[in-house]
Amino acid sequence: MRISRNNKSIDKPSQVEVDLSRIDKLIQKYKGKKGNMIPLLQGAQEIFGFLPRKVFEKISLETGLELSEMYGVATFYAQFRMAPVGRHIIKVCHGTACHVQNAKEISEALEEALKIKDGETTRDRFFTLESVACLGCCSLAPVMMIGGQAYGKLTGNESVKIVKTIRIAESN
Repeated sequence: MRISRNNKSIDKPSQVEVDLSRIDKLIQKYKGKKGNMIPLLQGAQEIFGFLPRKVFEKISLETGLELSEMYGVATFYAQFRMAPVGRHIIKVCHGTACHVQNAKEISEALEEALKIKDGETTRDRFFTLESVACLGCCSLAPVMMIGGQAYGKLTGNESVKIVKTIRIAESN
């Protein structure tokens, strides 16, 4: 099964305002160093949670890295995000073991409950739903992971209950 990539659309500059001074130390740390592109992108994403367009522009301006090369790297590697994500990223495994154990039911139940599709984020930016190729928890199939916590041997209803419990716990 091929897992489709998340929406890689690039945010419009007017959509997202970011404090670019937050990456000044990062740029100074890697400026002029060989092989600095990926560490710069990873660091910026760690700071902002995704890679806003203005971050690319600032890094390019201050380091001399080409915008087209940075966009090429950021859109090639699945680790980079070009749009804001939710506070909680729900990763549903669709590897062989999970696929055979009906991972599709989990994804469909979560899509319906959260009113989003795979790769999308809820309006309140609380959850982002992602299908992934493998979480390495085959003995727990089907499995989903939220914030490093694996939940296994799931049904669609159980996955929705877990997500609702997280939302309720954080709203109190």
